[in-house]
Amino acid sequence: MEFEQAKLMQGLPKQFFANLVLKVNEKVAQGNDVINLGQGNPDQPTFSYIVEAMQKAAEDPATHKYAQFRGQPDFKKAAAAFYEKKYGVKLDPEKEICVLGGSKIGLVELPWALMNPGETMLLPDPGYPDYLSGVALGSVNYEKIPLKIENKFLPDYSKIAPEIAKKAKFLYLNYPNNPTGAVATKEFYQETVAFAKKYQIGIVSDFAYGAIGFDGKDNPSFMQADGAKDVGIELYTFSKTFNMAGWRVAFAVGNADIIEALNLIQDHLFVSVFPAIQKAGITALADEQCDSEVAKLVARYEQRRDAFVNAAAKIGWKAFVPGGTFYAWMPVPKGYTSEQFADLLLDKVSVAVAPGRGFGEGGEGYVRIGLLVEPERLVEAVERIKTLDLF
Repeated sequence: MEFEQAKLMQGLPKQFFANLVLKVNEKVAQGNDVINLGQGNPDQPTFSYIVEAMQKAAEDPATHKYAQFRGQPDFKKAAAAFYEKKYGVKLDPEKEICVLGGSKIGLVELPWALMNPGETMLLPDPGYPDYLSGVALGSVNYEKIPLKIENKFLPDYSKIAPEIAKKAKFLYLNYPNNPTGAVATKEFYQETVAFAKKYQIGIVSDFAYGAIGFDGKDNPSFMQADGAKDVGIELYTFSKTFNMAGWRVAFAVGNADIIEALNLIQDHLFVSVFPAIQKAGITALADEQCDSEVAKLVARYEQRRDAFVNAAAKIGWKAFVPGGTFYAWMPVPKGYTSEQFADLLLDKVSVAVAPGRGFGEGGEGYVRIGLLVEPERLVEAVERIKTLDLF
């Protein structure tokens, strides 16, 4: 017997970066010393105090039972306390917080829960590729919002046509931004609230890299803008802040109607996150070591950013200097597409980078550098690229 996939599955976007992984693995298998700057997976271990909390929680038989469908109350209270302490935002733990098995789940399931087939959402271009998975699974339409270097890779709301804005139901934002490393300001978020209210658009702030800000600057939360809870939500993941990418735990905060819809769809899909992970998450958010450990992690990424950007500048390769995240967004030399340039670097000097085209049409002309190896290897990568005499 043969079983054909549903039309819904057939409409899913292709995973652009799966091909990059295959190319890198093949190069490594041939015995090459590949410097992999194409990945987006934190390279440091989860903070030890969180691991110890997980070990203790996992030994408790009470955590071996099903979690409460909508998350453990103590976890949601810890998330609310974290947002109040960090951003001065007060949240109702039961009505304004949704527990997620990673923020990707919330981003992808939101169109199912809050949109009808054929409705329209606005997505940043370039942007996180998995936003398109939600578009496909929700059978909705989307319009691209260009992110341009001349506007510091922020949307220019004045250039969104009124007819597009009027038909849009949701807008996704992601700052600090993957892939560009751009950061937002409180003023920008205030403009966003005004835009949302004018056109009745829900805002979804993907705050995955919220903890990673450089040059002594903290990244504002969208929730800090006046009226933010009236128009949208924000998703906060443990993956980047605490090096917990594989643990799959996050939460959404904000507008009670949106939170209820996410909770409702998850009532039918999941039984929340393993209780021991939620216990460890409480420790991550509330432990006295949290701020100091995160500060050390951010300093490590900033040291890497400076090492790479400065080395690249010496060979004439000018970066858009990131204000946050652990990425650098680098222009492609003339005569190459982003994929051709990435292939050249891997083939000739065993340096892997992520082609900007994988993040949408607006990413063409750039490659994303993952600052996920130590400074010495980043400088070595630039030295290898220098030998190609491209800049």
